[in-house]
Amino acid sequence: MKRAFRYFLSILLLFVSIGVYFSNRIMYMKKKDDLFIFNREKEAGRLNPDEFDNMPKREILIPSSFGYHLKAVVVEPHDTNQYMIFCHGVTENKLNSVKYMNLFIQRGFNAVIYDHRRHGESGGKTTSYGYYEKFDLKTIVDWLKLDRGPNLLLGIHGESMGAATMLLYAGMLEDGANFYIADCPFSDFREQLAYRLKAEMRLPPKLFLPVADLFIKMRQKYSLRDVAPITVIEHITKPILFIHSKKDDFILPSMTEALYDKKKGPKKLYMAENGVHAQSLNENKEDYEKVIDEFLESYVYRK
Repeated sequence: MKRAFRYFLSILLLFVSIGVYFSNRIMYMKKKDDLFIFNREKEAGRLNPDEFDNMPKREILIPSSFGYHLKAVVVEPHDTNQYMIFCHGVTENKLNSVKYMNLFIQRGFNAVIYDHRRHGESGGKTTSYGYYEKFDLKTIVDWLKLDRGPNLLLGIHGESMGAATMLLYAGMLEDGANFYIADCPFSDFREQLAYRLKAEMRLPPKLFLPVADLFIKMRQKYSLRDVAPITVIEHITKPILFIHSKKDDFILPSMTEALYDKKKGPKKLYMAENGVHAQSLNENKEDYEKVIDEFLESYVYRK
């Protein structure tokens, strides 16, 4: 009896250890240092600090419904009701959005860049890869419409986790923007984790993911299955431009292709020839801008 109890206790401890370890890996993914992001973008020529500092802008703190504040910067060089909101990827911060912001400022838009929960200057203790972030995005959209009035021409651009967040937001039957640009999103977070488990750790997802999911449910009150843009993409009626690099081996291009195939109504797909994950703009700038212009002309400016 004692041997059986010790065996049971050992199994239980192993189960708990696995659950805590993998849920911690998910909840507390190591972020890039803010100074590292600043220097990287500056050295690559994607961020000109003097130019950015001299732009007419407002720095604001917007209360999240989850008890922390979201740090946002509203950049308004134009007297217009055209605005873009930018959602950065996991481990990044709002400065990573500046390169995308500049494209749209050149096209006559004002912009909002902000830090997701637990990133940059925003509050929040955990990352949920779009589950809670989608409600924060709703908070940003609602704040902007209250601040600038409801008659906006509003677009949202997201990169990686930010793109998944944007699609999850739009799929909540909110559809609060006029158009969306999804750059290298995952279609299903559970599938993404399964792929990374096999690629990085050589572990069988069928054994470890259910344990991680159980602990995420207990600790964060959502399931990994709830973070799946593919399940809500059909609800989005507004135009979406899907972007992915063909050489992306972190989030596979097939995920964007699946989202594109399932999206009903106006849509456009651009598969960049060069660059790995989240590098489509950096490695294909001329084509990236051309595709944006074609998308805007076809689906946004057309009356």
